[in-house]
Amino acid sequence: MAKCKKAPKRFDEINVIPFIDIMLVLLVMVLTTATFIKQGVIPVDLPEAKKADKEKIQKEINIYVNSKGEIFFEKEKVDLKTLKNKLSSISKKQTVVLRSDKESRFQDFVSVMDILKELKHEQLYIVTKE
Repeated sequence: MAKCKKAPKRFDEINVIPFIDIMLVLLVMVLTTATFIKQGVIPVDLPEAKKADKEKIQKEINIYVNSKGEIFFEKEKVDLKTLKNKLSSISKKQTVVLRSDKESRFQDFVSVMDILKELKHEQLYIVTKE
């Protein structure tokens, strides 16, 4: 008698349970990160204090040197002597931003830097273009 070969088992169904598990994990990850992206930061409810010293937020001081050699402290045109007086009245920890036109004389830039160095201002940024 010859043995009959059984026909291979047909797959009538696909097991989708592992696929559903993976999709649920991905859904949780997307929902979790979406809340951080929406708010931009992780929400934290800070405690309150009755005797807290508020730190005074100081904006940066801008010094401009244009192509004509004119010097501006913030938006006020000044000479070197006035600039020195104004810089001596601010804190040494205050951030100073120097913006010098590329067409300005190098001497004007150096003069401003000398004043800043003499007054011991160390929080200095020099702005350039990329």
